[in-house]
Amino acid sequence: MTIDNPDPSHSTDLWSEWLLRRRLGEDPNHEAVIRGMVERIRDRVLDGAELLSGMTLVDVGAGDGLIAFGALARVGPSLKAVLADVSAPLLDRARQRAAQCGVLDRCTFVETSAERLEGVADESADVLTTRAVLVYVADKAAAIRQFHRVLKPGGRISIAEPIYRDEAMHLAALTARLPALPTGTTSAQLRLLQRCRAAQLPSTIEEIQSNPLTNFSERDLIALFQQAGFAEMHLELHIDIRKQAVMPWATFIDTAPRPGAPTLREIFAAQLTEQEQLQLDEGLRPLVESGQYMTRDTTAYLTACKP
Repeated sequence: MTIDNPDPSHSTDLWSEWLLRRRLGEDPNHEAVIRGMVERIRDRVLDGAELLSGMTLVDVGAGDGLIAFGALARVGPSLKAVLADVSAPLLDRARQRAAQCGVLDRCTFVETSAERLEGVADESADVLTTRAVLVYVADKAAAIRQFHRVLKPGGRISIAEPIYRDEAMHLAALTARLPALPTGTTSAQLRLLQRCRAAQLPSTIEEIQSNPLTNFSERDLIALFQQAGFAEMHLELHIDIRKQAVMPWATFIDTAPRPGAPTLREIFAAQLTEQEQLQLDEGLRPLVESGQYMTRDTTAYLTACKP
């Protein structure tokens, strides 16, 4: 399933603007890279979901339907899917995609937050899935209690959540160390990189502890699901360090790493002088355009059952 270019006449919000445009770096050729990445995550979530014929799936933070449509294709016509999302524009887009795929009669669309899940009935789901949802939720415990509420006894969850805490802690350590570094080309590059990364991710201990992106670890997820009443849990932490695919410099600096985060181009314009931009360009651009730039992704895959 491809990620089509959104119709500019349709309304957008923070979530749809990122999902449909800003994560692509304004480059339609980058869509295939993004699609491959998210489909791998989707397939791991669906493997953990253990869906069977006749079940009802509730996909929380459904977005444009990545997991739900994947589940419908995998299981067949007896599966029903409830797509719940806080973004009305994304639900509209998912509804259009469902019609195009011929599965509209098997889908229900509910505009609601993960913390409330209004419109999703008690004990109505056999399986509940999420992908990168709790990381944006301030009250994670409330959301997980809602997950428990809507699942039938014996129901199952399968989720994938990015874990940013370690990355943010490394950035905080760099932030604290910078004042003591001697002047020079290397330290100047580090200072520029720190300024850019700090615009996209919490960079002090205080910010890390207060920001929903970074104030939890995979162990915290286990504790929160236990407290909500889930049992038979299994969590796998996947840490993938790899070379990023070769891409044009313009695509790299126009890609927003997550909803609400600025792109590097926006950071350059707001915070860096022209000379500083040239200096960062000289150090970073050759790595990006040659495929030598290293990335690190940390994802927690968790499954659990409601007794």
